[in-house]
Amino acid sequence: MKIALGADHGGFEFKTRIAAKLKELGHEIRDFGTDSAQSCDYPDYAVPAAEAVARGECERAILICNNGIGMSMVANRVPGIRAAMVYSLVTAETTRHHHDSNVLCLGGQVFPHETLEGFVVVWLAAGFEGGRHARRVAKFPC
Repeated sequence: MKIALGADHGGFEFKTRIAAKLKELGHEIRDFGTDSAQSCDYPDYAVPAAEAVARGECERAILICNNGIGMSMVANRVPGIRAAMVYSLVTAETTRHHHDSNVLCLGGQVFPHETLEGFVVVWLAAGFEGGRHARRVAKFPC
């Protein structure tokens, strides 16, 4: 799977870690930055990564900031994006099963990296259930 990655300074460390893990799992990565832990603005990385998913250049995106909220708010402004900020293995799986999320937003400073990695693995493995959920997702405004 081709996955877009984006992070600000608060997510840079985990982005570096998860990029290596994703490559190890056989995924192709498109890194939208940032390239350091120096202070920067999360929309500068969220928007191009989300747009790459919306255009079909990447199948999914993973966005990381301090708490995941800013990345989620910005990504969900891009038409065609269904970004979800998760906080457990259950929410990581459910957002794929029920909402067909195509962008995962994480708080790089909220959970240990091992926990975040678990969220990513579960989210990537889960599929969309369709059915009544497809009807609901079709009602999303963009």
